[in-house]
Amino acid sequence: MYQLILENKSRMDLDKKIGILGLGESGYWASILAHELGYNVYISEQKNEVRNKYNNELKKRNIFVEYGEHSENFLKSVDLIIKSPGIPKNSTIMKRISDKKIDVMSEIEFASKFSKVRNICITGTNGKTTTVSCLFEVLKNKFQVLKSGNIGIPFSKIVLEKKLYDESDYDFSILELSSFQLEDCSSLSSEISLLLNISNDHLDCYQNFEDYLETKLKVFNNSKICFYNFDNAILSKRIKESENLKPYSINKKNGPYYFEENFIRSEVSHFSLSYDDMHLKGLHNVSNFIAIASICNHLGLEDDLIFKSIKNFKGLEHRFEFFKIINGISFINDSKSTNIDSVVAALSSLDKNVILILGGSPKEKDFSKICEHSHKIDKVFAYGDAAQIINESIGKKINIEIKKDFVQVVENSIKSAKNGQIVLLSPGCSSYDQFNNYIERGNSFKNIVERYYA
Repeated sequence: MYQLILENKSRMDLDKKIGILGLGESGYWASILAHELGYNVYISEQKNEVRNKYNNELKKRNIFVEYGEHSENFLKSVDLIIKSPGIPKNSTIMKRISDKKIDVMSEIEFASKFSKVRNICITGTNGKTTTVSCLFEVLKNKFQVLKSGNIGIPFSKIVLEKKLYDESDYDFSILELSSFQLEDCSSLSSEISLLLNISNDHLDCYQNFEDYLETKLKVFNNSKICFYNFDNAILSKRIKESENLKPYSINKKNGPYYFEENFIRSEVSHFSLSYDDMHLKGLHNVSNFIAIASICNHLGLEDDLIFKSIKNFKGLEHRFEFFKIINGISFINDSKSTNIDSVVAALSSLDKNVILILGGSPKEKDFSKICEHSHKIDKVFAYGDAAQIINESIGKKINIEIKKDFVQVVENSIKSAKNGQIVLLSPGCSSYDQFNNYIERGNSFKNIVERYYA
């Protein structure tokens, strides 16, 4: 058991009864943190199959859990609900909670109320995890840093295990925030916040795009200094530069760093970073690196150290991952690409001879934006629920072959590929029609390629 200092409990009313809605990783660790702080904790999980994963640990602590429903008794028992980010705000249970006027908070915001470490909050439609991971690698050269949030590590776990409720040696917690986490953040404070980009995503969970945008902009609330991508047309139109709202850009004069003649250059020093020396390619990654450099410059790091650290960063699996070259054919695993803008970003990073694999469960109904790069694409293989929509959007301009099954399209793309071509898995759709997640999809792609050439 963890022993927390009583004075930290005063940050929230100890008489509150905490309800945990949804028993995933974040819900589990929020319940453990709340219990260790001395709160009465009640958990409600609609899925019975979750029971075995956490039951023993929760029983040891005498934490009440109901499975299979969100009951009226649960709602009557709690004063504050910590909601799983996977539960849509327009769901029936959220309407019931709203009708009863029960306060709702995200797991990250709850944990932050007991952390004494300054936050760096990062969000955007694409590139969040890569940016958080790279920023962590750069900052750890000068500071004691942690990373948490949507990257897959609940902040409640970090606060508890690293004792952030006490005075510590840690300088910053870098928090990756999804729109679902930001929905229920009203008082999350940060030393620095960063909004990387915005495009259509998760619109099935929001009333419209404006609703989604407003949710993302919440990352700027209670932040001392805010960085935003000036090159994103929506953000540059919506956000006006001010003392605490700072733009960054690949173009000169919109921040201390810019991209010119194949180099990331600095306005404040003679140091630069060659594009050819970067492990991660593409203008979208250049933009993210400039955002990272802007934050690090604000925190006092020297350009030499910033550029060396970015140069050494090798990227993450399933994110524009060059994983194999066989018989002169390059294979890129970009399974994390789950919307059309991320496909466009991947294509922008390549010159020609692309065999593109698209498909899955569509988030959008119009894929025609991909036609802007039709001159680079030799053929498209489309699969899954999105295949017909993709064909209707781009079939008249780009050679396309449709199969229902993922394995079939990958095998057919390999068979059609020739020396000098690139087989790019950048699906532009979620994976849920045939896989549990994008990781499973990316691993399947790599396994099919490995087996084909075995």
